[in-house]
Amino acid sequence: MNISSRIKYLRNEHHLTQKELAKMLNVKPTTISGWELGRNEPSIDTLKKLSSLFNVSTEYLIGGEDNSSNTIDLKTTDVLSYDGKPVSDEDLAIIRAILEKNK
Repeated sequence: MNISSRIKYLRNEHHLTQKELAKMLNVKPTTISGWELGRNEPSIDTLKKLSSLFNVSTEYLIGGEDNSSNTIDLKTTDVLSYDGKPVSDEDLAIIRAILEKNK
């Protein structure tokens, strides 16, 4: 995946419109469209903002496989959900056990 595909993918994964993402980054929606179509690329500073916003590494954004910063903080249970429902403490314990086993 290249940078344009990654930006579009991450924007969609976070259920953001181009207009919403543009507002968050203080750019025009046409700028987001240009990035996603591969017409232009974000600046280094904007890559850093995207990286922080989407909780991914800049390496991942530019097309690399390093996505080590895109991890789930299992202590932040209020943001974990499945099918729109919060993950129960019991399910969270199972998830933790699976992750520990597969380290």
